[in-house]
Amino acid sequence: MKFLSRIVFYFLVNLVALITAAQFVTGFSINNNIENILILTGIFTAINLLIKPLLKIIFTPFIMLSLGLFSLVINAIMLKLLDIWSVNVTISGIQALVYSTLLITGVNLILTFVAKSSFKE
Repeated sequence: MKFLSRIVFYFLVNLVALITAAQFVTGFSINNNIENILILTGIFTAINLLIKPLLKIIFTPFIMLSLGLFSLVINAIMLKLLDIWSVNVTISGIQALVYSTLLITGVNLILTFVAKSSFKE
């Protein structure tokens, strides 16, 4: 049950992060249909749950050498995979990819931190 609740939590966090990036990053757009946004979020959550851990294992030396900053590159790869695999998201240019990666990573960190600190009490 705990595993399923974590998946739902990450789904909701990714939903908020993708909508935030679509609102604030020029060149990053998602289809405004709620059904498409939910499907897009499901794809993004699946990519992060299945592919991201494998890339982190493969690139562990780079992550360690860069003191964790290479994780941003892995996050950008995840976002680019979402752009490739889904027609509901459009990332036009490297600048939009970088800014949306930073924003989505920041939103994920903040919401995860807030949730963990509120559940500790």
